[in-house]
Amino acid sequence: MTRIKENSSINLNKGLAELTCPVTYVMNKIGGHWKSIIIYQLREDSKRYSELRRAIPIITEKMLIQSLKQLEADNLVIRKAEPVVPPFVTYTLSPSGKELVPLMNMMAEWAIQDSGRAMV
Repeated sequence: MTRIKENSSINLNKGLAELTCPVTYVMNKIGGHWKSIIIYQLREDSKRYSELRRAIPIITEKMLIQSLKQLEADNLVIRKAEPVVPPFVTYTLSPSGKELVPLMNMMAEWAIQDSGRAMV
């Protein structure tokens, strides 16, 4: 992947769009294919990496790790590592991430109505 300079016009435009458009702000935080799915999986309780992997079987390990790191950097997910062998790491929604749960539930309800079928 090509790196974009911090002072590039692309980054400047992205920053301006994020400041002026709340939808852009949200999509920068939860956009992409996997982040909203991970948030949805964490909506009820904490999960270990392996539990997330089982809950989202089609995600690759690389994408799960990358998405979790981005969600943690955006303060939507809290990663808690216990100092034991083997490592015991859990992922939990932060207070900011928990505020997204009603939005995720509404998205799921919309999907069920729009598709005309029942979903899990």
